[in-house]
Order: sequence, then C-alpha cells, then structure tokens
Amino acid sequence: MTDSTQANWHHEPTDYDQPGKLPRNRSALAEGSLGSLNILAAATDPELLDLPWHLALEEWPAEYLAALPRGISRHIVRFAHLGGSVIAVKETSEHIARHEYHMLRKLQRLDVPCVEPVAVISGRKTLDGDDLNPVLVTRHLKFSMPYRALFSQMLRKDTLTRLIDAQALLLVRLHLIGFYWGDVSLSNTLFRRDAGAFAAYLVDAETGELYPELSTGQREYDLEIARVNIAGELMDLAEGGLIEEKVDPLATSELIMDSYRRLWAELTEQESFELGERWRVNARIRRLNDLGFDVEEYAIKTVSESSQIQLQPKVVDAGHHSRRLIRLTGIDAQENQARRLLNDMDAYRADNTPELDEEISAHQWVAHVFEPIVRAVPRELGGKLEPAEVVHEVLEHRWYMSEKQDRNVPLAEAVQSYLDSVLRHRRDEAAIMLTADTKTLNIISGGAQEGS
Repeated sequence: MTDSTQANWHHEPTDYDQPGKLPRNRSALAEGSLGSLNILAAATDPELLDLPWHLALEEWPAEYLAALPRGISRHIVRFAHLGGSVIAVKETSEHIARHEYHMLRKLQRLDVPCVEPVAVISGRKTLDGDDLNPVLVTRHLKFSMPYRALFSQMLRKDTLTRLIDAQALLLVRLHLIGFYWGDVSLSNTLFRRDAGAFAAYLVDAETGELYPELSTGQREYDLEIARVNIAGELMDLAEGGLIEEKVDPLATSELIMDSYRRLWAELTEQESFELGERWRVNARIRRLNDLGFDVEEYAIKTVSESSQIQLQPKVVDAGHHSRRLIRLTGIDAQENQARRLLNDMDAYRADNTPELDEEISAHQWVAHVFEPIVRAVPRELGGKLEPAEVVHEVLEHRWYMSEKQDRNVPLAEAVQSYLDSVLRHRRDEAAIMLTADTKTLNIISGGAQEGS
C-alpha cells in the first residue's frame, strides 16, 4: 500500500444543529493514500483502496463483482466484494454523493430502516489522467431484494398489496421524523421478507431532506410522487407479463394512499373517551403494536367529564421490550410478554403517578400490580404457568372483559375471573416438564420427530 500520509479521509461537517447530528469523535479521523483519491468515510476501511477506482464502473472486472440482483437506477451501480461483505457502488456527482452519504448517516442515527453508508470517493482518474465520476459506497443489506427480484414467474396481487403496505409503513416512519423523500418508488426501496409480510428499507436518499417537522403539503406531495411512480412501475411490469392480468396498475397504486392515511391516522390522531374507559387506550396501543410500532409515551388530558389521549409512537428494534422490562424491574420475560407488561406499566404511570420518574413508577407498578397478581395464584395452581405469563394473561383477560362489558374492570375482579375460568383448567406446565418422556420433550423443544 502507498504512503499513508497522503490519503484524504474526510468526515461529515460538524454542523451539529441539524437533525440527527451527534458530536464528532475526533479520534476516528484516519488517513490513507492512493494518489489524489479523496475518501469521505466515518471509519477507515483500508480494503476500499484495493478496488479498481481508476476504472469506470462499467469496466470493472468480474473478479471484483458480486452477482446480486440490481434494481432499476438512473445511475451506474455495481455490487462488489469488500472483505467479508458486499458493497453497492454508485457513480454520481460529488455534490449528490456527499448529500446522500450525510443523509443516510442521519437516518441511521434516527433508527430509520435504510442502507448503511460506507464512503464517498472522489478525485478518481484513469491511468491516462482522465477524470472519472465520484461514487457513493453503501453496504449491501443482507437478505434484501429489489422489488423486481421478489418473483420468479409472476407477481400475484396479494404480494403486490404487501409490498405497497410495506412501502407505506416506511413512508410513515420517514415522515414522523421529518424526512421528505422526494422520490418515493418501489425502485428506491429494498424489501426483506418478514414473517409472511415484507419490511421496506430506503436505499436512495439523494433527493431527501430532513426537517424538524413536515407540513401536510410536504407529506401529501411525497405521497402523490409515490402513487405516480408506483403506477408507472406496475405498468412496466404489466407490459412484461410479470403481474397477473387482473391487476389494475392505477387502482393498485392508489392502495398506498389508503394504507398510508390509515396508518398515519392511527399513529397521530387524538382520541376522546369517557372517564373509566382506560381499556380503549389499551385497544389503541394494541392496534399500534400490530402495525409494528411501540408507544414510547402518551399524555392524558382531562377536559370536563371526558379525557383526551394522544399517543407518541416510536419504532423499536427486536428485543427492545425485554431489555427495557429487565432494566426497569428485573423481570426477565419473552418479548411479547414484556411488551404487554410494559404497556400496562406505562398506563399505570399515566393514570396514577405521571409526575414520578419512570424507574420509581415501575417499582410501584411491580408492588401494586405484578406482585399482587402473582400472590393471588393459589399454591395448587402455582405450577400452571410462569409468573410473567400469568400476569400477561391476567392483563389480556382484563382487557377482553373490559371490551366485552364496555367498562374498566377492576384488577381484583379480573384476577378472580381469570383464576376461576382460565387458570384452573390449564395443564400444569411444570409437571409436564418434570415428568415428560423423551418423545414429549422432543415435541416441546421442536427436536427430532418420531422415528428420526
């Protein structure tokens, strides 16, 4: 490798007032060299210098390239091997490359699903001294595909609907944090399969801008761009015979408008309800959870004889609820259990101790809700379920009772009803585990089937 004192590794400008900015770690500044090549990167990756930057992307030898499906792009894009990973390299102008690099970094800090920016490389020249376009380097998102690669023969209508729902969810997430995309399309999105549905990731942010908050006009314009672009993409697929003939591209593209508005309303609209109807709050939270959102906080304002609730949603990653529950209470529970317990804990705090610190309120919830439910279980029923699952089921039982009876059922009443109508009729899980034979243990643990 050449003299490391001449390399130009640059970092993001220190305009910390922009949304998504964090203090710069000065110790991360690194230097390397390859003639006049300039590299803008958050961290040094010397293997970048081993790639043939003196060649236009169209001329890169096959030995450097990774055979992955590419989406449609107005730029030249290639996938290349970088150590043990794969990167996407896009030729563009230096201004656009730098803007997109910084925008992707901001979005990552704000926990938005998007590709990871690696570097901007400018100052590229051929061996004859001719200038080459700068490139933006991003890391390939594992297990993701462009929408055209999601089918081998024909894209069915229900699959199209799931793609558009995923696109709408991504757009809502972006708008909630103040990001205006400006070029919403299936082509600018990568998709991962997610338990029968799809998760969407932003892959092209060159037209994006981040604001403290978006106006209704900005959101509607982004949505109109999405509708028009998706209609055009579906027409292209229809001409190629790649979607079912019964699919109407225009009508299908309209689905993103409906999906977006339904989700946006669920996340942002205020809701009024009568005093004593806290189960309605839980119903709203459950709908948000089903849509992939956690409720970080909400405020209840009492007005006359009614209350008004406004939820502030936050998208969280896998394992978030379990980690938060154990941090606040020491209770070790599965993710879905933890989410349900945390929802009740937050509601308890809003109803009883909104002025208290979260940790103090959590300990009060344990003392006044969790532990009383556990203690209420008779000794002879103690082996039916683990404590966290019992509390989870009691809270679910209480919610269903409240919804059915259209009133806020007291906790003690719900506990007694659960013990009498549900828990007494369950098999003893502890006894099963203590006395189970090998066949039963295999079934429970998902191990080898009989005869294998």
